[in-house]
Amino acid sequence: MLNVTSTPNAPAAIGPYSQAVAANGFLFTSGQIGLIPETGAAAGDTIEAQAEQACRNVQAILEANGIGFDRVVKTTCFLADMNDFAAFNAVYAKYFVNNPARSCVAVRTLPKGLLCEIEAVAAL
Repeated sequence: MLNVTSTPNAPAAIGPYSQAVAANGFLFTSGQIGLIPETGAAAGDTIEAQAEQACRNVQAILEANGIGFDRVVKTTCFLADMNDFAAFNAVYAKYFVNNPARSCVAVRTLPKGLLCEIEAVAAL
């Protein structure tokens, strides 16, 4: 059985997808960008501000499912510019303290022209 997450504490999906889906003991989040849930506006124009908000959005989805960052087993991170890698890591490390497996790639563009996106897989 699939359980879909919908929380007002993270940005609403801007397309035909869910914030997250739980299946077979795991939670799969959709990519979270640095949008402020209440306004839909970018959290700022720096990688640090957007990464902070993206992490808070992942946190809101995890909390809506009764878990925290300690249950995350894998993330995939997307950066608009790999020159932001170190600054992104500094923010990411404050949240993902259990060092889950991770891929981090540069992409040409991200939704709404933002600088980073984070998706996560967590054990329920």
